[in-house]
Formats: sequence, C-alpha cells, structure tokens
Amino acid sequence: MDSTRIRLLPSDTPPASPGYIPFKYARRWRSDAELEQPARPGVTVFLTPKAYLRANAHAHSDLDNEVGGWLIGVRREDQLTGEEYIVIERCLPALHTRQGSAYLTFTQDSQVAMYGIMEEKFPDKDLVGWYHTHPRMSVFFSSHDLFLHNHFFPHPWQVALVIEPHSNQAGFFIRDQEGNLDGRCYYGFYELTGGKKPSVVRWANMTEELTESSGELENEYE
Repeated sequence: MDSTRIRLLPSDTPPASPGYIPFKYARRWRSDAELEQPARPGVTVFLTPKAYLRANAHAHSDLDNEVGGWLIGVRREDQLTGEEYIVIERCLPALHTRQGSAYLTFTQDSQVAMYGIMEEKFPDKDLVGWYHTHPRMSVFFSSHDLFLHNHFFPHPWQVALVIEPHSNQAGFFIRDQEGNLDGRCYYGFYELTGGKKPSVVRWANMTEELTESSGELENEYE
C-alpha cells in the first residue's frame, strides 16, 4: 500500500445545510482497516442501497481495467451535535476517461460532462466525491489517486471510494479533522436502509456493527 500522507489547505466552500444525522435509519459497516486508524474521519458517510448497487454494477462491468465516476448526494451538518455528514445518493459513471489495468485518469472533457449532467439533472445536489476500481489489486490509495483527489476533490468533506471487484472488497478514503488523508487506511460507512429494509452490502472486508438511534429525525430516507 502507498503510505503517502498529504495535508490540504482549507478551501472556500459554502457551509453545510442543516439536517439531522440519520443514524436511526442506517446500518453501520466497519472496515477491517479502521482498527489501525487512530484519527477520526472529518465527515461521516451515509450510502443509499441504490448508490451501492450502481457502484458495484459499474465496478463489475470491466474486470480488467479501472473504471470510475462521481459520487452525488448532499452535505449536511447535524443540528444537535454539529457533526458534518454526507449522504451519497447516486453514483454517476465518468465519461471520456483514460483507463488501463492500473490507472484511471479524468480528462477535461470528463469534468465538463459531469458538471453538465449535474446542472441538468441534479441541480440541488453536491459532488461529494468519486469512486474507482483496483482490479486484481487491493483497497489502497496510490500516489496517482492522491493527485486526482487533491486536484479534482479539494474540499475536506469530499471522499473517495475504492472497489476491488475480484475479491469483493472496498473502502472509503476520508480526510481527518485536520485535513490529512492516509493512503494506508480506509473507512466503512452507514448504509441507509430506512431502518426496515434488509442490507444489500456484500463487501467481504466490512463487518456490521450495532448502532444506537440518535436525535429526532425527519423520515426522508424510508
């Protein structure tokens, strides 16, 4: 694994919209690598089943070359605790990429296409991060991945999802509260099942944890 660490300077960005963190409607999935990570992530990640299934479908569409795209959703701040969180609602495959068995590059045309789609179809959503695959490798962040993340996703609350489709493993790379990102460690997430629906998560390196309900929540994720 690449052990490179980078520190990103704060970027000017609008404040997060107020909300209530939806622990009550979610299942917590812990990654095997979290036990080795002492730093707390700067943002909590929630993932809808639709986004999970779409990311996995894209990841398995090419088992020889890296594929990737954008994570679309909302950025919120809990009104009770002040904790910042994102909800990943959709995975949007990137167009006009350059790719191979061990690399993925977003082009200028990729960015133009992505912003065009967001403006047309998701004007009220945020670009909360990106995802890509590591076929026949493992879940890690390379120096090239760090460069792309720094260049295209500079905000502290933007995250990266890496999927290894052959071993069925994945993880989120998240900056800590001081803006550092460790390429050796990835985090789990909260799956938004609405509190009733069964889980769709099948990643082999994730373990479900029992969670406690928190706060008075708007029932927008049922």
